[in-house]
Amino acid sequence: MGASPQKLAWSLAVGLVIGINPVLGSTTVLCLVVAFVFRLNVVASQLGNHIVYPLQLLLIVPFIRMGNHIFHTAPMPITGKALLEAARTNPIALTRQIWLWEWHALVVWAVVAAVVIPLLALVLTPLLRRLPVQVEQHQCPNISVD
Repeated sequence: MGASPQKLAWSLAVGLVIGINPVLGSTTVLCLVVAFVFRLNVVASQLGNHIVYPLQLLLIVPFIRMGNHIFHTAPMPITGKALLEAARTNPIALTRQIWLWEWHALVVWAVVAAVVIPLLALVLTPLLRRLPVQVEQHQCPNISVD
């Protein structure tokens, strides 16, 4: 509906990559801001963002571990029991450590995003250019509502 395949590709790429950032609860707002700032298709970026939510949950720990490795910080406790014990004994220190882990994970994600977004846009653009042609030639499945 008026959006070029290139703009849709960039919108989807931005949404997909923002959707995997390691800060839970930030993706929808961040996606909206980036879409408005860069004049991308908001619907396409939000669609990409929400599609990858399960992947975001799976990638939080790897992003944190990469951040620990790169920034040489204390590793995250593996068990919930260890986290609860740290919360009981020194909650302020644990809060600071969690923010440090998140910050480092976010830096790692930003570096990954800077590389992956353009690559995804390059891959998606030709695919989205062919889509209208396939729709016009009726090569897509026809869904009838009876």
